[in-house]
Amino acid sequence: MSLSRTMSFAASRQVSEVQGAARACLWAVVALLAGGIQAIAGETWHSSYETALAAATDSGRPVLTVFTGSDWCVHCRHLEENVLHTATFKDWARDRVVLLMIDLPQQGISQQERQQRSQVCIKYGIRTFPSVLLIAPDGSKITAQSGYKGQTAATWVASLDGHVPQPAVHQAEADREERVLSSLDDAVAEAKDVKRPILVMVSRSSDAAAKTAVASLIKDPEFESLARENFVVAAVPAAGEPEAAEQIDELLGGVELPPDSVEIIVTDDGRTPLYAESGTQPPQRVVSGLRRFLAGRSRITRSGGESALR
Repeated sequence: MSLSRTMSFAASRQVSEVQGAARACLWAVVALLAGGIQAIAGETWHSSYETALAAATDSGRPVLTVFTGSDWCVHCRHLEENVLHTATFKDWARDRVVLLMIDLPQQGISQQERQQRSQVCIKYGIRTFPSVLLIAPDGSKITAQSGYKGQTAATWVASLDGHVPQPAVHQAEADREERVLSSLDDAVAEAKDVKRPILVMVSRSSDAAAKTAVASLIKDPEFESLARENFVVAAVPAAGEPEAAEQIDELLGGVELPPDSVEIIVTDDGRTPLYAESGTQPPQRVVSGLRRFLAGRSRITRSGGESALR
């Protein structure tokens, strides 16, 4: 066989292998969609109303249904980017809801799929995209939201939180909650005993979004491990008993806490802040900042500095 014919045969074989791989990927996608499931930001979403309702019946969880138009609805895309793709949403949704996305794009689905999905819209009276619906396992409507106005993930989740049954609390989670004190005075007393700084999470007492952010941070494994080994942790409201409110005001430097915000403050005595950062940023950034604080504190101690703890 000539060199040119050998090269031609090799090239043809390579093209054939590439085409075969492409066909395999295509059939994998077809099989995924045929099962009524799609992946969005690493999460599993049903695309079939019937399979989602069956999953809800099996698990006892409600169905969080998002009605969207993926290739024409700008606000739908903003909802995905600002909420559905975030760790805040995924942490909240995990073990609490069955996820269903009813997508009605202008192109890319069959007429049969369009009819099936349109029937779900008609069934629940959906006329605005995006719309969000919580559906009970028996198919009844729990609550609904129309449109998206740019809310943060924490705020958006908080608006649904009261309508979703709380997940079963495992012992490990219960233990985590018990390690978070609700009194700054108790935290100061314990810090003196164990010779550790206090990590205070401050938020408005009636702020649902901030409450969700605090809970999400407490459940983060990396944050939980760092906090357990290095701090006495307290979650306190920005306004409470007069004396406690005065202490918190000192820690905040007299600045009023904005809505939906959580301030993380490290202190030795409950009044003098040593370090502060926002608690509504991603947990990994919170942990990174606290690690830098601990490293700096360690350097000061080794060089002869003195802690305020006694």
